[in-house]
Amino acid sequence: MSHLLRSAADACRPWLALAGFGGALLGGAILVHGQGPSVGSTPRGLPPVVHPKDNPPTDAKISLGKQLYFDPRLSRDNTISCASCHDPEKGYSNADQFATGVGGKKGGRNSPTVINSAYFTFQFWDGRAKTLEEQALGPIQNPVEMNMTLPEVVEKLNAIPGYKSQFKEVFGSDVTSDGIAKAIAAFERTVLSGDAPYDRFLAGDKGAMSEAAQRGWALFKGKANCLACHSGPSLTDNAFHNIGVGMDRKAIDDGRKAISKLGGDLGSFKTPTLREIARTAPYMHDGSMKTLEEVVEHYNKGGVVNDTLDEEIFPLKLTAEEKADLVTFMKEGLASPSYPAIKAPELPK
Repeated sequence: MSHLLRSAADACRPWLALAGFGGALLGGAILVHGQGPSVGSTPRGLPPVVHPKDNPPTDAKISLGKQLYFDPRLSRDNTISCASCHDPEKGYSNADQFATGVGGKKGGRNSPTVINSAYFTFQFWDGRAKTLEEQALGPIQNPVEMNMTLPEVVEKLNAIPGYKSQFKEVFGSDVTSDGIAKAIAAFERTVLSGDAPYDRFLAGDKGAMSEAAQRGWALFKGKANCLACHSGPSLTDNAFHNIGVGMDRKAIDDGRKAISKLGGDLGSFKTPTLREIARTAPYMHDGSMKTLEEVVEHYNKGGVVNDTLDEEIFPLKLTAEEKADLVTFMKEGLASPSYPAIKAPELPK
């Protein structure tokens, strides 16, 4: 069943296989090092980004996608943009338990970060989208988020000369929903975080992390069993797991089960990246935990026991010092000094 874990080695192996290649075809995709405006080379610790063969990155396309990402005119009442729920100043999340859409409507899940989403095999907590292109159009059409239809947003953007001319330049056509999706996805693939103290430590710089963070890393890959799911360059196995969050409530979120239709996936959600994790509170798919200390305590007690609890979730018996060291590793070791603090651009008129 999909809620069973791959080993940490299996999770890392695809990235290791890619590490030495760039600018080559890979099963209908393109590996590109550091494409995009002001992106530079891929940050240390990350593999080259894989771009779909039908959506190669260009500076103009990424620039267009950046404008669309920050533009609230993609919503019905001109108040909600992608950045409203995925704000660079808030870890590309929104620092709130749930996402807020037009008219103040609230969703039922926490806003996942966009950071390193270029490497995700699935998008959304339940994995209902497989690509960033597919994901980009979802919130636009969601009545709780942007509350538009695709024909409406296309008509709206075509009435803005600045957008119409850019779409002509980038795609050779007027504004289309396909172009909107490809431009936003191209921009989001530039939102990368690597070259953290953790990466420098693994590369041989033993002074890159404090002693407490080093103890935390040892726990992370050992006694605390975090590496079972948080593996690979972005510290996610790109799989779905029931870790016992919300399983003691009357109304249970089906999670991955709603997509896979497999009973074993009840309450399973995608493993989030831990890159820049200190910036993305609150935590879990339901935003129910405000601090990393709460998160560690949840795992330490073995989650909430239920019929589909993942086999890797069990009481850890961590001491107070061990719990503190684990939090220190995540806060200190996984925060990059080159965080992608992208600012909102001037929007087309």
